[in-house]
Amino acid sequence: EHPHAVNVAKYAPSGFYIASGDASGKIRIWDTTQKEHLLKYEYQPFAGKIKDIAWTEDSKRIAIVGEGREKFGAVFLWDTGSSVGEITGHYKIITSVDIKQTRPYRLVTGSDDYTSAFFEGPPFKFKMTISDHSRFVNCVRFNPDGSRFVTAAADGQIFLYDGKTGEKITSLGGEKAHDGGIYAVSWNKDGSQLISASGDKTVKLWDVGSNTAVTTFSLGSEVNDQQLGCLWQNDHLLSVSLSGYINYLDKNNPDRPLRTIKGHSKSIQCLTVHKTDGRSCIYSGSHDGHINIWDAETGDNDEFMGKGHSNLVSKMAVDESENLVTSSMDDTVRFTDLAKKEYSGSDMVKMDVQPKCVAVGSGGYALVVCIDQLVLLKDKKKVFTLDSLGYEPEAGALHPGGKIAAVGSAEGKVYLYSTEGSTLKEEKVVEAKGPVTDMAYSNNGAFLAVSDTKKVITIYTVADDYAVKNEFYGHHAKVVCLAWSPDNEHFASGGMDTMVFVWDVNDADKRVKIPDAHRLHHVSGMCWLNEHTLVTTAHDACIKQWTVEL
Repeated sequence: EHPHAVNVAKYAPSGFYIASGDASGKIRIWDTTQKEHLLKYEYQPFAGKIKDIAWTEDSKRIAIVGEGREKFGAVFLWDTGSSVGEITGHYKIITSVDIKQTRPYRLVTGSDDYTSAFFEGPPFKFKMTISDHSRFVNCVRFNPDGSRFVTAAADGQIFLYDGKTGEKITSLGGEKAHDGGIYAVSWNKDGSQLISASGDKTVKLWDVGSNTAVTTFSLGSEVNDQQLGCLWQNDHLLSVSLSGYINYLDKNNPDRPLRTIKGHSKSIQCLTVHKTDGRSCIYSGSHDGHINIWDAETGDNDEFMGKGHSNLVSKMAVDESENLVTSSMDDTVRFTDLAKKEYSGSDMVKMDVQPKCVAVGSGGYALVVCIDQLVLLKDKKKVFTLDSLGYEPEAGALHPGGKIAAVGSAEGKVYLYSTEGSTLKEEKVVEAKGPVTDMAYSNNGAFLAVSDTKKVITIYTVADDYAVKNEFYGHHAKVVCLAWSPDNEHFASGGMDTMVFVWDVNDADKRVKIPDAHRLHHVSGMCWLNEHTLVTTAHDACIKQWTVEL
């Protein structure tokens, strides 16, 4: 419920609260024990990005640092917000802060001005500047008993200090701890070892007493394999890659994580579902071209091998031969074999102009709606292109029985084309209520649903020469996506108003409403797993499954 991107969240040592900070400088302290996660307090210590948070061990004081206009940090009481010291001594953004978890309290900060600062308190007062690093200081952390703290920086060095006096003891690994910048460190429970995450794509496990790296975990060779964060939680060693993937590290096999949690780090634009060997999978495509495969029952996820789309995935569908057909802003349409789970360089069709969406039908046909152009594909090849349409196409659908393609326009009309002979021949034009945003034929081909920017969904009866069967009102903002239930009697719609409705084709007044389906984010895609399970996604990069009682 932050209005801006959240950069940091920290448990209070008591475990009862979490403090989270966002890019606007808001800090929210909320309850962890209740399902609702009720907000306890909200503060704004400065206007600017919050980069790090630290609690004192009694869970009563909080230090936050970041990028304020006139100050870069603050320390205050968690329940009143009143100040308990000043964080001074830096002239650039402070990226990291930590508080000694034993009395007497000490506080340490790390900044982009290449220095760390050491404070005594409470109230916290500046004691000294530590200038051992030659680049940005990215992370400072006390060990659990407070006897030592380390600072890690972009110069690839980690320095160890006395927790009480701030005196330098040694530098880990001698000259350099890593070949790249170090972004994070995390101590184990007894403070004898720590792990460090680096831009050199490794995580190292250090024995502090002997000052040696016991294990080096190599996590790849790509830019996205740089390690930005790490956590030593009980027996678990975790790291976060630049790709957003979370790796569970294995001490016994350092080059292969025990498991990797994958997902989207950008907003999701579209999704579809498909059953393979009795198991339902959800496929989702995001803003950066990444496509994820989710097991609908367990939530386990994976990705396709190889190089895929390089830009936003606008629409996806699964065709008869079990290919995932995707259109993207990189001006391509790809056919990816779901059994192989691998992108293929040959099954990619280059478009002349940017595709907005793709629809699949029977007989190997696919319809690609591009900017001012329609392209008909058959068996992964272009067979017909229609230019100079005289209207701006926005969405398309192919009739399940073949033969008919429907295209919705920004002018509020639906154009129906015959696809016989692998061409597109205009047959009929039907009026919609407003500029068309999405359209879909029911699975049995009896109805065509069309949504528009005027918040209306119109259902046309195909057999009755596309006469209007019903109009559905309820959304407070434009409707963005549609999906037909397998029973052909119900369909769902999602809108800019963050709402999802499930409608009954025969009765416009009968509906199931899901308000705030994706809080603060508009619904961008939806699909049915079965007659009672709807899957939705939105620009919050989340996928949700809903059980719908009709």
